[in-house]
Amino acid sequence: MRGRIPDSFIDELLARVDIVDVIERRVPLKKAGREWTACCPFHNERTPSFYVSPAKQFFHCFGCGAHGSAVKFLMDYERLEFPDAVEELAQSVGLTVPREGGDDRAPREDKTDLYAMLDAAARWYENELPKSAEAKAYCKKRGLDAQTIERFRIGWAPAGFDGVIKALGGSDKRMHLLNEAGMVASNERGNRYDRFRERLMFPILDRRGRVIAFGGRIISSAPPAREGQEADIPARTPQKEPGPKYLNSPETPLFHKGRELFALWQVKQANPSLARIVVVEGYMDVIAMHQAGLPIAVATLGTATTPEHTEVLFRAAPDVVFCFDGDRAGRAAAWKALESALPRLRDGRQAYFLFLPDGEDPDTLIRKEGKDGFEKRLKEAMPLSAYFFGELAHDVDTASLDGRARLAERARPLIARLPDGAFRDLMAQELEKRTGARAVLDADPSARRAVQRPIVVQRSLVRSAIALLLAQPGVADQVERPYGFLRMDKPGVELLAELIDLARSRPGINPAMLVEHFAERPEYPALQKLMAAMVVGEPETQRAEFFDALARMEEQAIVQRRDWLTAKSREGTLDSAEKAELRELLAARVAPVKVP
Repeated sequence: MRGRIPDSFIDELLARVDIVDVIERRVPLKKAGREWTACCPFHNERTPSFYVSPAKQFFHCFGCGAHGSAVKFLMDYERLEFPDAVEELAQSVGLTVPREGGDDRAPREDKTDLYAMLDAAARWYENELPKSAEAKAYCKKRGLDAQTIERFRIGWAPAGFDGVIKALGGSDKRMHLLNEAGMVASNERGNRYDRFRERLMFPILDRRGRVIAFGGRIISSAPPAREGQEADIPARTPQKEPGPKYLNSPETPLFHKGRELFALWQVKQANPSLARIVVVEGYMDVIAMHQAGLPIAVATLGTATTPEHTEVLFRAAPDVVFCFDGDRAGRAAAWKALESALPRLRDGRQAYFLFLPDGEDPDTLIRKEGKDGFEKRLKEAMPLSAYFFGELAHDVDTASLDGRARLAERARPLIARLPDGAFRDLMAQELEKRTGARAVLDADPSARRAVQRPIVVQRSLVRSAIALLLAQPGVADQVERPYGFLRMDKPGVELLAELIDLARSRPGINPAMLVEHFAERPEYPALQKLMAAMVVGEPETQRAEFFDALARMEEQAIVQRRDWLTAKSREGTLDSAEKAELRELLAARVAPVKVP
């Protein structure tokens, strides 16, 4: 299951829609034999290299490499997240998206009232800002103009414990919504109070521009009362411990901080075609960049960069620049971002790292250097590869054999997390260049561990079998169990078996539906590439080649087992059962597998 949408529904949806119709509503297509073609909507070109296959229900551009199902096209073309693309596609064919764990025909819970409550809260905070001399003075001090305040819907949470409660919580239902939205909190005695008090308020918007949460910033030296204090204590009672500089909404049904990015909505609105996006640490850093004419900045919400963040970032733009302070905390945050980005660095995606001088942040630097100065810094950002090897080698003597060995051991498991492709190959080659040790990484993207052989880029026998299966999922019905090829010690055999099982369990499944089941797994990009590859031959020829590949894999499995037992016999460690097995293998010839 992907997210809260059952796999069975995705299958039904992709079976109901025609990818040609979906794409043709947005991109003019021309018939070209069995396929349709057009100039690619994802990069500039004069000669069409964008093809749509009705048989595979799949699109592929031979120019930029974009490819996928109808769902993936909507995600890329409309810049939608997966659930939103499914929703839009389902509406086009009259289907209702089911909710997780429930009746497939039941709609997901309606959160319209919750969105409305959060929007009303944002409007209330916006209206309170002009009433506060302190908040207005702070905005002026930070150089925020009226257009920026309006664009980001910046507001003010006044002093007191019940401002939002009085304004918006006029009934039990509305109080329930305020609580569900994270706008109120309760102390030990059960008394409710406003979560945000005496803070500059920044609404956090989702991918559709709806308010889903807030971030609040202290602007005065007198901190607001801590959460949990009694509602009858004055808000300005001095505290021994100041509250946090920034306070974010808690996790709610609409807000998950590990997935959301502040100002992503504003970035997408300002950039119809976004080539680069910058991740900074604070709300004010984001806003300063936008106001200075660089509307390409977002921020995580009080948490380290997560894998979900990096996927959202790379969907928004092919190049991501992580901008952090140069201190220890900033470098720790940068390394966390690198680790989250590695599995998502498919070919065409690039990550960079920019470390700022001590005591500086994007807000202060833009004030000092202006837009041009900060852009210059962005252009000089360190590529991920340079930061990767520099960080791993910072305490290693690479002039010594032991130091190079240590660097190799540190780098190998991380490089193995990269998706299969040119960047992974080049990183492995760079490791070998720096250490002299061969980069013995698994060539198959379904494995993420070090193995004893070098990276290869050519298609293996297992990959050929997978590509042929993706061309004709129906051939899986004729594969007999148990799968003899599973005894072969090669990367990808378990993935092949899983694909066969999946195809057998869903008669009539098409290639796009089959691949979409792996949409949140590391194998997804490689499977898309294999499906996009041209498989030569008529269906019967392809079918014969598929079963020939399985037969050769079984033969290799037997040879591997025989060689292993032979080597073990030389050590004198075979038990009686292994001795009998070896005699049989040496005496027998591999029988050809019958093609059904």
